[in-house]
Amino acid sequence: MEGMEEIVQEFLVESHENLDQLDQDLLALERDPESRELLSSIFRTLHTIKGTSGFLALHTLEKVAHAGESLLSKLRDGEMVINPHMATVLLEMVDAIRVLLGNIEQQGGEGDERYEGLLSRLHAMLEGKVEADLLATSQEEDAPVVQESRTESAEVDAVPVAAAAQTTVAHQGGSTITVADTSVAVVVDAPAAAQSAPVVVPTEPTAAAHAAAAAQTTAVQAGARTVPEDAPKAGFGGGKDGGKDGGEPRRSVADSSIRVDVDLLDTLMNLVGELVLTRNQLLQRAAARQDQELMRSMHRLNLVAGELQEGVMKTRMQPIDNVWSKIPRVVRDLSNTMDKQIRVVMEGKETELDKTILEAIKDPLTHLVRNSCDHGIETPQERAAKGKPEQGTLLLRAFHEGGQVNIEIIDDGAGIDPDKLRDKAVERQLLSREEAERMSDRDAIHLIFRAGFSTAKAVTNVSGRGVGMDVVKTNIEKIGGVIDISSVVGEGSTVRIKIPLTLAIIPALLVRGQDNMFAIPQVNLLELVRLDREQAAERLENIQGTPVYRLRGALLPLVDLREQIEVEQVDHDTTFIAVLRADQRQFGLVVDDIEDTEEIVVKPLGKQLRGINLYAGATLMGDGRVALILDANSLAARAGMINDSGEAAKRAAEEAARKSSSDSTSLLVVKLGNGRRAALPLNVVERLEEFPMSRVETVGSNQVVQYRGVILPLLRLADDYGGYMEEEVGALQVVVCQHRGQLFGFVVSQVLDIVEDELSIRTHLDTGGNLGSAVVNEHVTELLNIDQALQGMLPPELESYIAESYSGAYAGTEA
Repeated sequence: MEGMEEIVQEFLVESHENLDQLDQDLLALERDPESRELLSSIFRTLHTIKGTSGFLALHTLEKVAHAGESLLSKLRDGEMVINPHMATVLLEMVDAIRVLLGNIEQQGGEGDERYEGLLSRLHAMLEGKVEADLLATSQEEDAPVVQESRTESAEVDAVPVAAAAQTTVAHQGGSTITVADTSVAVVVDAPAAAQSAPVVVPTEPTAAAHAAAAAQTTAVQAGARTVPEDAPKAGFGGGKDGGKDGGEPRRSVADSSIRVDVDLLDTLMNLVGELVLTRNQLLQRAAARQDQELMRSMHRLNLVAGELQEGVMKTRMQPIDNVWSKIPRVVRDLSNTMDKQIRVVMEGKETELDKTILEAIKDPLTHLVRNSCDHGIETPQERAAKGKPEQGTLLLRAFHEGGQVNIEIIDDGAGIDPDKLRDKAVERQLLSREEAERMSDRDAIHLIFRAGFSTAKAVTNVSGRGVGMDVVKTNIEKIGGVIDISSVVGEGSTVRIKIPLTLAIIPALLVRGQDNMFAIPQVNLLELVRLDREQAAERLENIQGTPVYRLRGALLPLVDLREQIEVEQVDHDTTFIAVLRADQRQFGLVVDDIEDTEEIVVKPLGKQLRGINLYAGATLMGDGRVALILDANSLAARAGMINDSGEAAKRAAEEAARKSSSDSTSLLVVKLGNGRRAALPLNVVERLEEFPMSRVETVGSNQVVQYRGVILPLLRLADDYGGYMEEEVGALQVVVCQHRGQLFGFVVSQVLDIVEDELSIRTHLDTGGNLGSAVVNEHVTELLNIDQALQGMLPPELESYIAESYSGAYAGTEA
């Protein structure tokens, strides 16, 4: 009995693979009814399932597959042409086979359902009793097609194992992964439609296939033995060129792949993780000993371990198409249900993900697609009234970026109206009217991620229960990902998901909180800020009890790590801030020290720590100590960044920033030489550059450099304003400014700082043509008259071009 169970198990794995491809092939056949490659592929798949199910005495499954095979035989022989009604019935047959396989796997039998209605529809369609497009062709046109089909049918019946091997499949089962043997060069002449998905077959014929082969009639077996070994096989190099170059047939893909149990790959991944930990420990100790020979050996070990890690991770990687392949069928069914026309476009189907992550995103992606079809894309009548094509487009895009996988779901539908979301939130008492009115459009759109929030007018089997998007967001964040959504009313919506390539080994930033080491996943890290004591005193503020840092003019809320882990806070001369993103918000995490970036092996927390939602896991460091991995979302929530008080602090910070910006001016402060400091408005500054002296050329009396395809004139501000520059050695510090589309370069001694200050102390003393001077960062600083500087530098014919005064750039600085 054990041998029979193994045969059934192998049959289930193969059949699930075949059904996944069958869905795609039937949809493709509906678009291209004349494709003989697709018809042959579908026929072979059903023939394989029917033959093996007959051997295993799975009679209901055999009847359903046989009825479908008979209809496909008529289509393949050219007696019928597929139409949408026929395609729907065949897809129902696929669903019935899938249910039967599920019953066999879970219950050990086919179940009580006999599918009499489906069988009667298939037989009636086969006999022409239901409406079907019969193909009326002349005998001359039909004869060669039928003859070729019969030949192919004979080959399939004669060699069932080869037929099974030729079925193009993409395995998604939970127990095995097919791994290609890259040492074998394989050339396959597969149908164009079949080449769109990975070809996955076992190296050795499976037990189920052997059993099915043994069950064939004696006459068929005798026919199989008459086929010469060098005869071209259907679908693999057959045809005129099949026996070229020595007469040897091309090798099958079955010779270059094997099936590996996922549990074995998980074990290998865990062992590689332990190897990475050991490598980190040895590298740290070798660096401390200053032994050159040991360091060389360690570098070699580092390379080998890295290549091994990459190789093992590749065996677990699967293309995202394994999940996407089901989406066209989902969209087709939804389109028929809702009377919509929707076209699915996929980009980056070959993008690979770890199998564990692929399984985790399957349901969230399906829900997002259903949401786009239901809420996003309009009916053909509504789209026509808006001047849009009647057929809507749903674009799925995937690509790698920065060690992460980016997935985008884009539709060209009605978009999300933030005003309607605000009204719905007030109606459901999730927000007060005042809070809703103060909320930005972006925050209003993100209301759809709240539990219980739905814009559907009625609950249907598609949507309306208010649990979908909340669950989607939770599931994405569970695997270390982030989700964002943007929308333009009337044009469509875009959902962006960022997820790690794998959950086992991730890049992270190591930081310290007092004497404790912590790891921050790189997926949450945006940038790092270092402030000395003076800078911290100037730039750290407190608004409504929330500490904030002014980062490039924006106020960034701060969270102190020591406060969150409840340890004693100690003053330092240097403040380190890690800028993180959590739940579509940015905040700064204040830490004691920043160590380094490192690849870490994620270990689950012990049961003693699982109740603390501040951590996503733990890892072992090179010196043997344990570092806890911080969960950015939980950290932000615990600090009050993701709740009503956090919203209030954010709004207060934004209000303070607006008020501050109305009273202050952004300036670039530079040093001209001889101790003179000057400032120019930041809104005229394009870039800061450093040019080697060898690039400086002379045109007439002006110095210029070639810069990004244009000639950039250089103006020495110290010459214009009566100062002198320090000796120029090696390179020039240049502030590139733009005025009316023209670029100019101001040569300075040193770029000191970018400040945003309220220029309250001001003088109009004549200092050589500038706009006066003011106190900036406790230093008297000259305010440059850019207009005068440009006019003094340019030839007369261009002076009239630069006539507009720059005095308005210093708005809000009057004495």
